[in-house]
Amino acid sequence: MSAEEVVVRFEGVSVERQGRRVLEEISFSLRAGHFLGVVGPNGAGKTTLLRAMLGLVPIAAGRIEVFGRPPGGASPEVGYVPQRHAVAPSFPATVRDVVMMGRLRRLGLLERPRAEDREAVARSLARVGMQDRADRPIGRLSGGEQRRAMLAQALCASQRLLVLDEPTIGLDLPAEQAFYTLLRSLEQELGLTVITVSHDLVALAAEADELICINRTMHVHGNPEEVVHSHALREAYSCEFNFLAGEIAHHERIGRER
Repeated sequence: MSAEEVVVRFEGVSVERQGRRVLEEISFSLRAGHFLGVVGPNGAGKTTLLRAMLGLVPIAAGRIEVFGRPPGGASPEVGYVPQRHAVAPSFPATVRDVVMMGRLRRLGLLERPRAEDREAVARSLARVGMQDRADRPIGRLSGGEQRRAMLAQALCASQRLLVLDEPTIGLDLPAEQAFYTLLRSLEQELGLTVITVSHDLVALAAEADELICINRTMHVHGNPEEVVHSHALREAYSCEFNFLAGEIAHHERIGRER
């Protein structure tokens, strides 16, 4: 995959839900091997943007391409980590079972996993440091371990493009930082293209190559430093901006003291 290849392209994309525009005129492109963070206030349309890209919701206007094709057709080349839902401790699946689900699109309806599928699961578990948890029930893992298991599942589905929706929600700060550090190292090791939605602008800005800030419309797209200090960020977050500015200043102060 060439570093100049455009993996994802949005051109004037709008999405409607119940007669209301939740995204309007969104345009951007993402090249191979880049880590894109998508940020914005609650209800800004961040998850809708991902779902449109995956072909899970229809668009009202514009065009989306993933690997040069319309959404949905490229799904076997996309690994997806949805928002976290609590897993009951009694859920009858091991970590290995859950990670194997990432291979299901490669198998026929009645096909059993092959040796290459089992090897892919083992490699993915090792890459996220979960090989010693493979036979444990998924519901008995910590939140951070469950997130890593879902990341391994996504890697089993694709090592070209990973799409993650709020992957660290509910995690404490050390677990969140560890997850993003792992994701960044995988991106660099495997040459992945990564798109991550997060409510945590500061944490995502520390790892991403570029950020998009949306609140129904596109407010700003650029490198993290440009986005974090842009006037457009204030416009996107509106009344939330005073709190956000305090968080940014706090993290910058900590960075200078290190």
